[in-house]
Amino acid sequence: MRILLSTYGSRGDVEPLPALGAALQAHGVEARVSAPGDAEFAALAARAGVAFAPAFAPVREWAKEMVNRSRSASPEDRAKLISGQAAEIAARQYEALSAAAEGCDAVVAFGLFPSCAAGRLVAEQRGMHYVLGTFCPIWLPSQHNRPHEYPGHPLPAGVTDNRLLWETDIRTKYALFGEAVNGQRVSLGLTPVQNVRDYVYGNPVLLACDPVLGPWLPSDLIDAVQTGAFILPDERPLPDRLDAFLDAGPPPVYVGFGSISVASETGRAAIEAIRARGLRTVIASGWAGLGLIDDRDDCFEVGEVNQQALFGRVAAVIHHGGAGTTVAAARAGAPQVIVPQIGDQPYWAKRVAELGIGAAHDDGVPTVESLSASLEVALAPKIRIRAREVASEIRADGAEAAAKWLIEWLGRQ
Repeated sequence: MRILLSTYGSRGDVEPLPALGAALQAHGVEARVSAPGDAEFAALAARAGVAFAPAFAPVREWAKEMVNRSRSASPEDRAKLISGQAAEIAARQYEALSAAAEGCDAVVAFGLFPSCAAGRLVAEQRGMHYVLGTFCPIWLPSQHNRPHEYPGHPLPAGVTDNRLLWETDIRTKYALFGEAVNGQRVSLGLTPVQNVRDYVYGNPVLLACDPVLGPWLPSDLIDAVQTGAFILPDERPLPDRLDAFLDAGPPPVYVGFGSISVASETGRAAIEAIRARGLRTVIASGWAGLGLIDDRDDCFEVGEVNQQALFGRVAAVIHHGGAGTTVAAARAGAPQVIVPQIGDQPYWAKRVAELGIGAAHDDGVPTVESLSASLEVALAPKIRIRAREVASEIRADGAEAAAKWLIEWLGRQ
């Protein structure tokens, strides 16, 4: 059996797939990961021993262009931008996945909606099985939560029934992605679909997030199989200079925003807020290119680093609230300050606060004062104790559980 694991997105969308691929291969199933062709993502697949097939384009420059084009656009123009990009992604990703799926029996698709749509189309054309996967429960139809609100398509005012709001979500996704999906279908000689959301989602859906951090409450709107997060073990040692910095004083506070293009002022505000509390800083440059603000020896800059090794040695983690960083900090028992920006990040910020393992930064541009207030919450002794308690409850076998489920489910089809 061969399974294609597909995604298009940033590191948080990519790193879990080699973990799942390695778990599948341990059960004798050949796995192939298709993801953006950025060198860092190919390295993840190589580390896991899983074959890698590049998606239609690297993602880093594409994401930067999208941010720049949408930054000053109106909600209506942003909606048009999303639809236009969706059409390009669906068409180009279909070609890439058609090649990557050669000899495969199934496609498991994560990441951006039009990329998943391309995976669904490839599976349909080739008579392959298809499963959608997601890393956060808020993306799935449920009477327990409201759907995501897209630019130019606000949720109707005054409507509190989540079921009705998810009906609205069907129309919103058609407005944003219908032309991309059906344009590709017509080009392949297929008839258009009216409900593009449910066509791409399918049923059941694989929910790859930890049940403590992001619990799934049963819904009669869709069947989700929650397995736990897919965690790729990282045995890489920390760089010698970082290791020496950690040993030279009390645990520092980590600051990193991953692939989110936050302003450089955010990094400066974080360092100054940490210094105001007499603590040291490890700052990750990330895609925003954050770095040191002076030559003082209480701050250390890192690039891509083994978070699994680092987070167990820090006093707290200040980050954007990506699903991967959230679970990495939670597994390490590190208190968190989440400064959410987009997508599912507000959800993870809310969950961290609800669990008592950190603080959710209020909306707005982070300042020294606002970050200092959030740090005061996260560094409280009761938060540290609670974070360690929750760490013992986080599952480490999500990829293994998903691999077993996929093999069993495909065997029944």
